[in-house]
Amino acid sequence: MKAEHAKLHRLQRLEKMRAIAKQSAVTEAARAESTYAQLSMLADRTAQLAADYASRTDVVDGSDLRQMRRFATGLQGIRATTTADATRAQAIADKRQVELAAAERRRAAVEDRATEQARQIAAKSQYTALSGRPTAAKRFGTDPA
Repeated sequence: MKAEHAKLHRLQRLEKMRAIAKQSAVTEAARAESTYAQLSMLADRTAQLAADYASRTDVVDGSDLRQMRRFATGLQGIRATTTADATRAQAIADKRQVELAAAERRRAAVEDRATEQARQIAAKSQYTALSGRPTAAKRFGTDPA
């Protein structure tokens, strides 16, 4: 019975470790999702600014037009870079979500094993109590080993 209790304690420690790993995965997934959201919003805002500047009609002369076009083109370049960064951030966020799901499955599997082990110990203890028989023969000081 002592070995069964030791196994249960090992499983409970392993479950705690897996819960910590899961919490770390939750933190990383949240951080990745936040980065993706920020980059996505930035790309959208930059695209809107570029579109607004490109559609302006308050140009006085050719020099102003060239300067405005150069600025709008620069904004489009920034938008393209930010969009690429957002795409990479989305891939990282998706990967972190997969890692989080795997961490939860590992933790749940250990939890199930620990629950089953505890149930077996309880069933064995209940059987022993109901049957009135000890699990091992008791020795007395005068009995041979």
